[in-house]
Amino acid sequence: MVASFSDWMRERSEPDWTQVIAHPFTDSVFYGAVPDNLMRSYLVQDYQFLDAFVALLGAALARADQYASRLRIAGSIAVVTSDENTYFQRAFDALDVPDEDRTEPALDPATVAFRDLMFDTAERGSYPEVLTVLTVAEWTYLEWASRAPQTLPESFVHAEWVSLHNSSEFRAWVDWLRSDLDRVGGELDERDQARCLRLFQQATHLEQEFFDTHW
Repeated sequence: MVASFSDWMRERSEPDWTQVIAHPFTDSVFYGAVPDNLMRSYLVQDYQFLDAFVALLGAALARADQYASRLRIAGSIAVVTSDENTYFQRAFDALDVPDEDRTEPALDPATVAFRDLMFDTAERGSYPEVLTVLTVAEWTYLEWASRAPQTLPESFVHAEWVSLHNSSEFRAWVDWLRSDLDRVGGELDERDQARCLRLFQQATHLEQEFFDTHW
């Protein structure tokens, strides 16, 4: 095993991992070069993850093995349901997204698959397994957003999507997720570590498919 449990899983999730964090879609977001129709469809579909993601955070909150972890997870739930949700609503207004596409859009297969993984893990997963899926979802976004140039586009739809995911607060959250996953994952037996690895690889592959769908 390399430096940490999370690093061990990330290294065994190539080439999907690198294809996610260096995807041409996100590179185009950096420069405001994603056409409105593609940015609209991407954000509409991404917004459909929020319910499943909050459920996953709720499962982590319920299954955490210590109070300090519960406090950290509770803080993240507050951010997702406030700052991030507000961004989506402002972006939808700017992109003229109709109400039905905000609440009940037709879902892409990649959206369905990733949302199902989140709900299934929230319902059935152990604390390390829930942390694994959360870590992939958040760590991949930190990694691609961290590649952004210092100057972001004028369009807030593009610029704030980057800044939401490369801020010092978001980095601290991802660092904590990884550290708690490393803590509990390092104590698992080989079979349970393998289960986490399969989830990590599956989630990473679904992230790649999601970006591919919108590019």
